[in-house]
Amino acid sequence: MIPLHTAAEKAHILSEALPYIQRFYDKTIVIKYGGNAMTERHLMEAFAKDVVLLKLVGMNPVVVHGGGPQIANLLKKIGKQSDFIQGMRVTDEETLDVVEMVLGGLVNQDIVTLINKHGGKAVGLTGKDGNFIHAKKMLVASQEELGKFLDIGQVGEITSIDPKIIQLLDSGDFIPVVAPLGTDAEGNAYNINADVAAGKLAGVLKAEKVIFLTNTPGVLDKAGNLLTGLTPRQVDERIADGTISGGMIPKVGYAVDAVNSGVKTAHIIDGRVEHALLLEILTPEGVGTLIKRV
Repeated sequence: MIPLHTAAEKAHILSEALPYIQRFYDKTIVIKYGGNAMTERHLMEAFAKDVVLLKLVGMNPVVVHGGGPQIANLLKKIGKQSDFIQGMRVTDEETLDVVEMVLGGLVNQDIVTLINKHGGKAVGLTGKDGNFIHAKKMLVASQEELGKFLDIGQVGEITSIDPKIIQLLDSGDFIPVVAPLGTDAEGNAYNINADVAAGKLAGVLKAEKVIFLTNTPGVLDKAGNLLTGLTPRQVDERIADGTISGGMIPKVGYAVDAVNSGVKTAHIIDGRVEHALLLEILTPEGVGTLIKRV
């Protein structure tokens, strides 16, 4: 039997979540899933439970996932080296085959199975399904030669997104799980950065939130304290003064782009925290950095 004081604490926690459930009822929440949350089993189980709970209380979660470590592992097994230019994987035809196998198959179906195991109705798809993510070849500006652009293979940038298939799944109480692959008008496939895909999809869907699960607590100041409630202008100021640097710059850039395209709030949260999604969405404290429109 549960002690009364423990039961009362649980009831209090549930009642505290009520205003957030009411506020975000029938709202779309796009979640970029990656990092430790996608490789440590107890965090994977917690993530799946969180997504199912959000759907059951009336929200519309849409999962966009990465798979960098899994791609690297499979490439290593077949004896192929991963090359990167400015943080992006050079993707030749053989590498693209592996990317499609891992993202569209192994990882995607693992997430779908886990969500369904906990009572959800997840449906896995890639941006190629229904031709809903349109892309073109990405050329990267050279850091050595001004005006020169580098071809990094089948890496794409999104040109447009048709949200109908996602909206149809949402309306049927399904949970879309999206692998970030796209195609161009000729049917060529492209590997797309999952953070970019999540932010762009959130903008097209006019989502209430886009949430990026990361391996850091969020955006920190120079003393290591968590920053939150930032506006796009404040983000720019903190990049300019060096507070935000390194690999966090593109992450906050994707968050700001999403907010500027119509998403109400973007969140960079710590995916190493169990049930991070529920803590960020259903509690006043949260577990990461919130970026909001002015």
